[in-house]
Amino acid sequence: MIIGIIPARYASTRFPGKPLIDIQGKSMIQRVYEQASQAKCLSDVIVATDDERILEHVQSFGGKAVLTHPDHPSGTDRCWEAVQARAAYRPWPPMGEQIIPPLGARGLYIINIQGDEPFVAPEQIDELGAVLDGSVELASQMIPVSDHEVLFDVGEAKVIVNQDFEAIYFSRQVLPFLKGVDPKEWHKHHTYYRQVGMYAYRSDILEKITQLPVSDLEKAESLEQLRWLQNGYKIKMGLTSYESHCIDTPEDVEKVLRLMNS
Repeated sequence: MIIGIIPARYASTRFPGKPLIDIQGKSMIQRVYEQASQAKCLSDVIVATDDERILEHVQSFGGKAVLTHPDHPSGTDRCWEAVQARAAYRPWPPMGEQIIPPLGARGLYIINIQGDEPFVAPEQIDELGAVLDGSVELASQMIPVSDHEVLFDVGEAKVIVNQDFEAIYFSRQVLPFLKGVDPKEWHKHHTYYRQVGMYAYRSDILEKITQLPVSDLEKAESLEQLRWLQNGYKIKMGLTSYESHCIDTPEDVEKVLRLMNS
């Protein structure tokens, strides 16, 4: 069983209230919710928010939402509170007739769907869901890098994987270094990947990683997933062809619309 949870903070530093912004007649959070609800792998979709306005708005269009603590340090922590709330108190009927497994069961997964990607493809969510076989602890997605400017963009997290497509390391820098090759040509001589998309957590692992202290590698790179790797957890990386189109600032709205229309 897989539950989709959409963390949605009102108090964004760069773009306060962005889940409620209008995008061609619908709020951003409604668009994310409707896209996620089309994913075939999800048994339920829930918005996890820190604000009553978002909660009431989601309920107004027939969506499911739960109010969570305002001071969560990450979307991962907000997901854990939301799934606990769903298991303990369910003021809504399930999407299907499945009975929710115990939170510690290997058969229960949570996919963290970004609340600022209004055009996330349901098929991309299904791609991630397809790798969750019960043995997978954590999962995410990656896409090959075919442009040297993207490769050297420190805003993009790159990932190197082992032969089983499990993450070895994530970095904002380019790994591996190619000795004797012009850096502008690196992507032509080695297959580099950057992380895109979402995280999936097995519920028993989600509980454990939310109790871990911030690690030194996480602080160095400002990448939460390094905390999990540093503590011995495995992250399965699935290939995807779908790009992520996030909205972080008001200017991003028009940019994303242009990309989607083209």
